[in-house]
Amino acid sequence: MFSYAARRLASAVPTILVVITIAFFMIRLAPGGPFDQERQVPPEVAANLERAYHLDEPLTAQFVRYLGNILTGDFGPSFRYRDFGVSELLADGFPISMQLGASAMVLAVAIGFAAGSLAALRRNTFSDMAVMGAAMTGIAVPNFVVAPIMTLVLGVWFALLPVGGWGGINHAILPVLALALPQIATIARLTRGSMLEVLRADFIRTARAKGLSERATITGHAMRAAALPVLSYLGPATAGIITGSVVIEQIFGIPGIGRYFVQGALNRDYTLVMGVVIFYAVLIILLNLIVDLLYPLFDPRVRHD
Repeated sequence: MFSYAARRLASAVPTILVVITIAFFMIRLAPGGPFDQERQVPPEVAANLERAYHLDEPLTAQFVRYLGNILTGDFGPSFRYRDFGVSELLADGFPISMQLGASAMVLAVAIGFAAGSLAALRRNTFSDMAVMGAAMTGIAVPNFVVAPIMTLVLGVWFALLPVGGWGGINHAILPVLALALPQIATIARLTRGSMLEVLRADFIRTARAKGLSERATITGHAMRAAALPVLSYLGPATAGIITGSVVIEQIFGIPGIGRYFVQGALNRDYTLVMGVVIFYAVLIILLNLIVDLLYPLFDPRVRHD
C-alpha cells in the first residue's frame, strides 16, 4: 500500500505542474494588473513597484522564478494584503474552509446515503418519488442560487439564523446546508441505483435463504456493498465541495480560502490566486488518494500492490 501511495504521489507531480503552468499564464494574460486600482502615481513609482515584485521581467523569467520559490515553500507576498504573505493567508483561512467543507461532506454523505437507501427499499412508493424529486431539484439548482434564497427566507424573513460571518454553530448552519445540498442530491441518486442493484444480487438472496433477518441482511451486507459507488464518488464530491465553497464563502462573508481566492481574482492578486489554486490542486489529489486507499476496506477484492 505504501508503494502504491508513493507511485500515486509521484504521478501527481506532472499534474500539479500543468495546473501551475496554466493558472500562471492565464492570470498574467488577463486584462489589468495588481496595481491598477491604486491611485494615480508617477510613472517612476509604478516602475519601482513592478521592479520590486519582478513584474518588469519577461513572463518566462517570472514563471521560472515562481517555480523556484514554490520548491522552497515560498508562495510570495500578497499584492493586496501588503502586510501578509500568501502562506500566512492560506494558513489563516484553511482551518475555516476545512471546517466548512468537512461539515458539508459529512452531512452530504449521511443524509444522501440514508435518503437513497430509503428510496431503494421503498421503490415506487411515495417515499421513493419524494426523495428522487427532491434530489433532481437539488441537482438542478446550483448552490449560488440556493444560498441567497436560504438567506432571505431563514435569515431575513424569519430571522432564525445569522446570514453572515463565522463564529459559532448558528453561523455555520446556512453555509453548510447550502454547500451540502447538491452533494446530498447526487449521493442520494447514486445510492438508490446502487442499492437496487445490490438487492438483486445473488449474495443477498443467499443471505435471506439462510434465514438472516431482513434488517441484518440490509445493514450487514446490502448497505456495505451499495456504499462502494458512493466511496468512489467522494473524490469528485470533494472537488465539488471545494469549488462550491469559493462561492459560498463569498456569499456568507466567511473568511476562508475561497473568499481570498475571489478577492484575489478581482484584485489581480497574482500570488494569492496562484497559492489558492496550487493548494486546492494538492488537496484534491491527496483526498482522492485517501479515497483509493480506503476502498479495500469496503471491497476486499481490491488490493493495492
